[in-house]
Amino acid sequence: MSTPSANLQGAAPCSSVVSSAVAACYADTAGYFTAGIVSHRQIAQNAYRIRLDCPTIASRALPGQFAMVRIPDRNDPLLARPLAVYDTFCTECKAEPESDPASRRYADFIYAVHGKFTTALKEIAVGGELILWGPLGNGFGVIPPLEHLVLVAGGIGQTALLALGKERLGVRRYGPLSPPTPRLAKRVTLCWGARQADAFGDADDFRTAGIDVHLATQDGSTGRHGTVVDLLNDLFGSSTGANEPINSARMHVACCGPEGMMAAVAKWTSDRQVPCSVSLEAPMACGIGICFTCVAKVRSADGSWDYRRTCIEGPVFDARAIEW
Repeated sequence: MSTPSANLQGAAPCSSVVSSAVAACYADTAGYFTAGIVSHRQIAQNAYRIRLDCPTIASRALPGQFAMVRIPDRNDPLLARPLAVYDTFCTECKAEPESDPASRRYADFIYAVHGKFTTALKEIAVGGELILWGPLGNGFGVIPPLEHLVLVAGGIGQTALLALGKERLGVRRYGPLSPPTPRLAKRVTLCWGARQADAFGDADDFRTAGIDVHLATQDGSTGRHGTVVDLLNDLFGSSTGANEPINSARMHVACCGPEGMMAAVAKWTSDRQVPCSVSLEAPMACGIGICFTCVAKVRSADGSWDYRRTCIEGPVFDARAIEW
């Protein structure tokens, strides 16, 4: 059961960099909770999926938002880690009527085991508890209605993208600021790249939602032999140049994964005049804009750049604005 311990109402307001019409301000929605683990299982090589009993986060989280997660009664690791909200549910085993986000109680998170925190986290069994605060950050609310939404994931970057795809197909609504119009895209495609076949976990979540799934592996063990950019070239053509955009007015790319992969996708979309939103995976210590450990170089309209905090002005940014 999720137990509220405190509220982050004293935090600074959302940055003016993000449109107030679509931003989910953490100062208004974030809370601090102890949440029980109701499910915890391995879904791929080195990747786990954990379901937490946290009604406030489950009912408020928007696509692209995250929570800071900490193991209680431990000081090594001392700091919390950010985990993207993968999906939310009303009951432990199945989704609620899709028209009522407020009824949700459980939130799922996916993580890769790497370092002290995730190594310790994978050993915590069902019935244990975690401390978390959220939902935090600004997600994918700025994507306009369009014909084709292309989700591009590398590694476990799919974690930030499932909710977006489901929302834009009208399968699910999320949070109090979720768009009232259920269908904002006629088609959603997932292009997912990884090193080998056993790195893909729960890909059927996307297929069940009506998302067209395409995989690429660097070792050729499944799907396209190559990178996710090779996969994009296969699906949409390899032509480049400002004079040959690929339905740029009707297509949008949303991307999450390793920085090098996102930079390559950002170049691919820029060459084709396709709008692209990227969800940055920056290290964070606080999640509420205090510590400045998660800053990214972001360009302004005049061509200059400044540091922006990924935790509150992101994690989602326009790919064209990032100084890769």
